[in-house]
Amino acid sequence: MIFKPNPNKFKNATFNNMDEYNELCQKFLNNYEGTWSQIAKENLDWLSPYSKTLDSSNAPFYKWFIDGKINISNECIDRHLNTKANQKAIIFEADDGTSKTLTYKELHREVNKCSNMLVNEFNIKKGDRVILYMPMILESVISMLACTRIGAIHSVVFGGFSDIALRDRIIDAKAKLVITADGAYRKGKPYMLKPTVDSACENIKDIKICAVKRNNENISWDENKDYDYNKLIQTQSDKFDFVQMDSEDPLFILYTSGSTGKPKGVLHSGAGYILWAKMTMKWTFDLQPNDVYWCSADIGWITGHTYSVYGPLACGGTTIIYEGVPTYPNDSRCWEIIEKYKVNQFYTAPTLLRLLHKLNSKGALNHDVSSLRILGSVGEPIDTNSWLWYYESIGKKECSIVDTWWQTETGGHMITPLPNATPMKPTSACFPLPGIEAKILDTDGNECENNKKGLLCITKPWPSMIRTIYNDDKRFVSAYFGDATYQEKPVYFSGDGAYKDDDGYIFVTGRVDDVINVSGHRIGTAELETAIQNHHNVAEVAVVKKAHIIKGESIFSFVVLKADTDKNSLKSELNQIIKKEIGAFAVLEDLAISPGLPKTRSGKVMRRILRQIAGNEEVSGDISTLEDPSIVKKLQNVMND
Repeated sequence: MIFKPNPNKFKNATFNNMDEYNELCQKFLNNYEGTWSQIAKENLDWLSPYSKTLDSSNAPFYKWFIDGKINISNECIDRHLNTKANQKAIIFEADDGTSKTLTYKELHREVNKCSNMLVNEFNIKKGDRVILYMPMILESVISMLACTRIGAIHSVVFGGFSDIALRDRIIDAKAKLVITADGAYRKGKPYMLKPTVDSACENIKDIKICAVKRNNENISWDENKDYDYNKLIQTQSDKFDFVQMDSEDPLFILYTSGSTGKPKGVLHSGAGYILWAKMTMKWTFDLQPNDVYWCSADIGWITGHTYSVYGPLACGGTTIIYEGVPTYPNDSRCWEIIEKYKVNQFYTAPTLLRLLHKLNSKGALNHDVSSLRILGSVGEPIDTNSWLWYYESIGKKECSIVDTWWQTETGGHMITPLPNATPMKPTSACFPLPGIEAKILDTDGNECENNKKGLLCITKPWPSMIRTIYNDDKRFVSAYFGDATYQEKPVYFSGDGAYKDDDGYIFVTGRVDDVINVSGHRIGTAELETAIQNHHNVAEVAVVKKAHIIKGESIFSFVVLKADTDKNSLKSELNQIIKKEIGAFAVLEDLAISPGLPKTRSGKVMRRILRQIAGNEEVSGDISTLEDPSIVKKLQNVMND
């Protein structure tokens, strides 16, 4: 099935056909650095010009736009003030349906006041790390932009993470300040954040907490380290000159689950990141003047960073920040918001689409969603039924579907349809964007034939790529450049598998490493196993992914016990540990109390076998290397009981 874009929806798209796409791709092939340089000069407000486009002398620690000076808050706010001061920059939709809007002029004032607060009250300066543990409210975006204005490095931690997970990130980043809120609202009820921060900050020397009063519930207050955002902000000046930053100065750290237990602090720098955020907003979402754009992602994830905050604001667009959940007070909430604000681009996760499809949401039939031009999907592969429902029931067969593939580490879209150019195939991310050299390689570094699965790799550096893992250069090299080669040189391996069909369309098949993607949340199996091992009755554990009709993937655990116990009680106890140490989004969907685990003679657990057993699939491949091949049958019997 191939679906062509509807040209009547697009008046001034960057790409209007595949010839224009191929022309720019060829331009990159002919002059890679020169083309990147031209795009950077045309699209960013350089405070001081760069002397060199790309420095590959210390690969894979690539550097872009050497010696250039820039400021990200200037890119997102100041440069728009002459022409868009009174345009809406952010529309905030609260859980209860009330709303508040900030124009670019108002956003400028609020970010300046927050910048002054950070400097005057907390002595935050260039290079300092600031943790944000926040709900989806205006102050979250303001705080992010204030950090960029003064040159501080922000690290946003998703508000669903536990106190232990938050503490690990505070310590790893060596943060001076945590900005949080008392809590916020979800499904009509208040929920709390500050108690988690209080617990996370226990016995961390010199840490300070600045809390926004959002739901005004009772919270504990320590005068020695707690500060009231709402009071402090009132006395601050609304004038603040942004700090000139080097192109390669760190912009933010975003922690993502790894397969080796300890979360990875993905470090992004300023110029390359904001360039690609801006270009992909233009190319993928066709962002036009006066468009209203909505990405439903939380700012605690990279999608919220790039496509709720930095991308749309760098383009001078209007972005929606939504506090609540997309099914409250009913499953029409998304369509109500789209109708209310006349949204032109809607970007969300397959998990929500599967849920709304399952609920048979009729909201799009009862609400005017004709303003939509583009429907986006992000976070995990989308299934055919959900794609078709999205296209037919929501887009009325008129909107382009942009099924995007990218990662925290890539900073922005890598493989995606172009809305007015690419003929769409359901479930395919289609083709790499111009400037992105994506290839599917086998383990010997050769390009795979069509319809053969391989490793999805990027074979040339790009401006928005991860710079390193914070405090761990060695892990950065091994994690991303240690598993794949092309033309006998190490290349970036995404951790995902993929294949090309006979038309060259790329289909991403999901993780090939030990990371589980639950509703777009990446969770390392080692992190889960470490938590489960803390149960007094667990002798051994192995965690694997299992297909789930709504979440895409769910978490399944094989547990070897020291003493017999009830399965349901055990599951409840293990999930309590997981909630405490990681967060409620990482709980087990199911488990099997197992007589043992399939191990090689060297002691390695064969997760391939466990995934097949958990999925009720036939166990394929060689099992002769197992120390005890009979364990396979025993585990299959456990699953069938």
